[in-house]
Amino acid sequence: MTPSAAAGAAASAVPLPYARRDVRLFWWAGTCDALGSQVSGLVLPLLLLSLGWSPAEVGVVAGLSAAATLLLGPLAAVPADRGARKRVMVGAAVVGAAAMACVAVTVGRGTVLPAVLLTAVLVERCATSCYEAASLGTVALVSPPGEHRRVLSRLQAGERGALVLGPALGGLLFHTGRWLPFLADALSYAVAAGCIRAMRADLAPVGEHRSPAGAPRRGPRALAAEAGAGVAVIRRDPFLRLAFVWLTAVNALLVALYYTTVFALQGGGRGTAALGLVLALAGAAGLGGALLAPGLAGRHPAGRVLVPVSWLLVPPAAALATAREGWQFGLLFGLLCVLTPLATVALQARIIQVTPPALQARTGTVLATAAGAGAALAPALAGLAADRAGAAVTFTGCALLLAALALYATCVAPGLLRATAEGDA
Repeated sequence: MTPSAAAGAAASAVPLPYARRDVRLFWWAGTCDALGSQVSGLVLPLLLLSLGWSPAEVGVVAGLSAAATLLLGPLAAVPADRGARKRVMVGAAVVGAAAMACVAVTVGRGTVLPAVLLTAVLVERCATSCYEAASLGTVALVSPPGEHRRVLSRLQAGERGALVLGPALGGLLFHTGRWLPFLADALSYAVAAGCIRAMRADLAPVGEHRSPAGAPRRGPRALAAEAGAGVAVIRRDPFLRLAFVWLTAVNALLVALYYTTVFALQGGGRGTAALGLVLALAGAAGLGGALLAPGLAGRHPAGRVLVPVSWLLVPPAAALATAREGWQFGLLFGLLCVLTPLATVALQARIIQVTPPALQARTGTVLATAAGAGAALAPALAGLAADRAGAAVTFTGCALLLAALALYATCVAPGLLRATAEGDA
């Protein structure tokens, strides 16, 4: 048995008498959490601006929130991998619900203290970071390996659906009452906490047990070493290195393409209606791609799915340089969004299989942190490129980078397929 097969067997050794029920509960928890985040995330900048905050101050809040997410995730993954995954997720969701309820009450009373609002928002972001980090690896603990792609695609479909519905719902609630979107987010956290609490599985990898109350405390260096264990796993495994590069690059380039689309629409004198059309088409396409992923990619190894998808991403990205109307941008960006889930679901399923069960959260957090960092830098780089060279040149540059990524996948993936086949033999 290969190391990857051993990892999958160890992960699936957890008793699964309530697998279907637990998968449904996990889906509801993730979808409700994503929907609440989209509802409040859209209107938070509008609220801050309406209270007299400057765009620079709003940007600082967004930057601090992103930094908290990137820093806390690897630390929260340590207790999750050591057997406290369910407790971390439930606790983080409860804290997030309390923080958003505080924001709703503060805004509803009409006397918004900046310090209180900022503290509550940062606490909620930290709670979300801990919840998301701890949730990584849950799929391997509640479903057998043969179901991973189907479960992952449904989870991604729920997130995509929240991306489509959330902004519209947030805008409607904000128009009705400025405090309502934050109450909705608080309720979504409460639902997520209840769903995770109701799961029958303890969400602990085989062989991992909660630390006894009298166990010695680990120092900062030991905690940092444990948090960085996922980096070592990725460095050792060729497939995880490929997934690291591909996921980080594609996530950053898609964000760059989106913001360049925004700049192009604004520069052409088109209003928010055109941008709304792009978002609607992209969200619907991403939802469709997530639903199609298991059927189209389920019969092929991740490497064989990755190469054609990588090359198919290049033409729509390049064609964005010639787009002029909102529907053209929406159609091309929608093609990108319908293709990426086909590869990401296949990659995520394989990542679960090759990652040791006791390192699922830490390894997944490294991948998510890298992708998040790339996405955080992409808007600034896209804005700088569009300002200096224009939107058309920026689109072309992104397409060339996608072509370079496709060439890299073409060169690396076949060797990984041969190594996997030889190891399984």
